[in-house]
Amino acid sequence: MSRARASERRGSTTSASRRRVLSRASAGLLGAASVVGTGESATAGTEPSVRSSQEAAVADQPLFDTHTHLIPAETLDREPLHADDLVSWMDAVGIDRAVVLALDSPESYPVQAPSWWILEQVAAYPDRLVPFCTVDPRTLVYEEDFSAVTHLLERYVERGARGFGELKAGLPVDDARHERLYELCADHGLPVVLHLDDKAMLDAVGLPRFENVLASFPDVDFIGHAHGWWAHISADVEESDLGRYPERPVEPGGRVPELLARYDNVYGDLSGLSGWTGLTRDPEYGRAFLETHHEQLLFGTDYLYPGHEVPQLGLFDRFDLPAEAWANVRYRNLEGLLGEA
Repeated sequence: MSRARASERRGSTTSASRRRVLSRASAGLLGAASVVGTGESATAGTEPSVRSSQEAAVADQPLFDTHTHLIPAETLDREPLHADDLVSWMDAVGIDRAVVLALDSPESYPVQAPSWWILEQVAAYPDRLVPFCTVDPRTLVYEEDFSAVTHLLERYVERGARGFGELKAGLPVDDARHERLYELCADHGLPVVLHLDDKAMLDAVGLPRFENVLASFPDVDFIGHAHGWWAHISADVEESDLGRYPERPVEPGGRVPELLARYDNVYGDLSGLSGWTGLTRDPEYGRAFLETHHEQLLFGTDYLYPGHEVPQLGLFDRFDLPAEAWANVRYRNLEGLLGEA
């Protein structure tokens, strides 16, 4: 598919124009909110009846999960997770729609969930489940012109894949094979979910490789996820933080807020313990961060197995933001990335 057709498929909507639309939708939203870093609630001082009305408005908004999985077999003493199970859980917790990510790389999980299987599983729930696909970049070693992988990705898109991920291969994030996949995603208008840590999508402290990717592929929307991404909400990142959940208070000046401010083609996936810890390790900073960057943040859970407890379901009670800001996080931003806005 040509870049022109890919743009047409996405509704000819660029990242920059999406952000302008969201800015208009929440015009005046933050004017009455607190200054970043003060830690005061956007609704502090309002009457209880007003707060109750705002909370009800948030609860009535759609909820679109950016990050879920299906797993075909038992592993790590966890039961398999199939589409019926996932939708039943979504019904129970109030999630309207969910992206289902494929796991095609050996580093991704002990039991892989290949793209073809994900596409088969979600077919019964077209209004609830949105499939993403992946191709392990090392597959490219078998060809010189990339035709086999190109055709494979085209078949996934034809069968309904709306994005690319979870990309979780044990190579540098700017490896040439990854870059070839980013080019294909640009051709098809696919947003890319990247799992950055000390084992996959490798980068150094400060994320210099990832920034190079963002600058080199402005037509691709990248969604940052996992330890290596969320550790950088703080400026004091250590090498060991790339594979763990730092709990110390945030030091302002981190690379995540810097990259979100600098690039229109990067988003933050709030799923997993990495996303939750990133926000809650310093609640005052976390609320200010949500308020400042709500146009580039995506609600997600990383639901992985039956009975998996995910703290993100308490996000909207934990942090006090205006309803319009929560609408961006809950569903608008993701709909924009999928060309639905």
